[in-house]
Amino acid sequence: MSAAASDWRAVGLRSERGPILLAVMLSVALVALDMTILATAVPSVVADLGGFAGFPWLFSIYLLAQAVTGPLFGRLADVIGRKPVMLAGISLFLLGSLLCGLAWGMVPLIIFRVVQGIGAGAVQPIGMTIMGDIYTLPERAKVQAYIAGVWAAASVVGPALGGVFSDYLDWRWIFFVNLPIGAVALWLISRHLDEHVETSKSRVDYLGGSLVTAGGTLLLVGLLEGGQRWSWTAPPTLGVFAGSLACLSAYVLVSSRVPEPILPLWIFKRPVLNATNAGSLLIGMVMMGLSTYVPLYAQQVLGSGAIAAGLVFAAMTLGWPVTAALAGRLYLRVGFRATAVTGALIATVGGALLPTLGDDTPLWWVAVPNLILGLGFGLIASPGIVAAQASVRWFERGVATASNLFARNLGSAIGVAAFGTVLYSALRERTGATPGNLDQLPAATLGSAIHGVFVLSAVIPLVLVLACLCIPRTVGPPEPPPGRGRELDVTGAINQ
Repeated sequence: MSAAASDWRAVGLRSERGPILLAVMLSVALVALDMTILATAVPSVVADLGGFAGFPWLFSIYLLAQAVTGPLFGRLADVIGRKPVMLAGISLFLLGSLLCGLAWGMVPLIIFRVVQGIGAGAVQPIGMTIMGDIYTLPERAKVQAYIAGVWAAASVVGPALGGVFSDYLDWRWIFFVNLPIGAVALWLISRHLDEHVETSKSRVDYLGGSLVTAGGTLLLVGLLEGGQRWSWTAPPTLGVFAGSLACLSAYVLVSSRVPEPILPLWIFKRPVLNATNAGSLLIGMVMMGLSTYVPLYAQQVLGSGAIAAGLVFAAMTLGWPVTAALAGRLYLRVGFRATAVTGALIATVGGALLPTLGDDTPLWWVAVPNLILGLGFGLIASPGIVAAQASVRWFERGVATASNLFARNLGSAIGVAAFGTVLYSALRERTGATPGNLDQLPAATLGSAIHGVFVLSAVIPLVLVLACLCIPRTVGPPEPPPGRGRELDVTGAINQ
């Protein structure tokens, strides 16, 4: 790399690697927009297709598919290279988007969301892995600002665009808009991303991958539906968790007998990965839980409109990219651990403010703790992925990145389950039964129940501080084993 590589423009969109960066930004934009654009269009979708009872699966099935396929795609990227996996992921996402836009009913739409989710399971982790491949650690500190900017734009543009399509065009355009964006990303990656992966005798453990996928799917279904569709002690819940345990136990046995498993057990032996994955899981818990209940609180308790309620939670997704863009410069100066601990302490302040919300709280004040939480998470999430990538070798980077994002998705499912249990337990205690329609509840009763959710949200950042303190003082890859000659992009250890 020339001396000019240290210059900002050398790692920006106008540099030699700019087209690849742009391709990854567009790919990440597909996933980021999809997380926000559909929420505001739900009324239009239900009015057109019906199936009100099934619409929550539009979100949960996408989350399931994305979560359980991430480790498989991460492993494939380490074996056959990033480019073919990324191209396949974008193509699947676009196919799912096209089918969703053509859906003729709620059930087909839910099925097509699975296709989208599978594609997203490749796009997000492999996109971040490519960034780890083509940029050195100091360069990634600068590139983070570009990726953070994508998420910031999506948090604002997504809900607004969904509303515009629903009110003035057709809700189907929220899926069709992905097609030109993805087409450009496909062309850029096909043309500009050149890989030199040595041919090896590595094999993909498809049996292990199937067991992990099945076990993870059953686990997430149990977490998402337990305490909601079924009680925690109901036979369906127990059966789903028993099936998950059986599949994951079988995977442990299979992985011990194959040389290169899909989700290698060494992930759980690396302190850096354990700490960063734990942080990612806890962040996922808070984000998904609050994204569900903060808008509900704003509308049903404080009496705001749907758009205003969405913007209140958007304060978190706006705060996140702000500090994520600055985190790179910070961890290069003080290290990953100090950066993450600082973020966790900031998030603790935001969490502590949530239980102070009351029935007469001004709407703008509800946005304040969400903004502070987002500011804290931005100093943990992006540096956490970079630290995980810096702690492994090239042929381990894909699975390490995927495991971090899988932890966040798993945390999202756990958060929905835990917060839902707190809410409905409080409602049953106050009303004697679980209400079938929250609109029938007095605002004070619902507000009191959601207060329990806010208390739990205040506790989780305290645990997050402990997880960040567990990040080792030195982050760096282990010595490569004999015979591994693949290209390596590592800058060495960083003192924390």
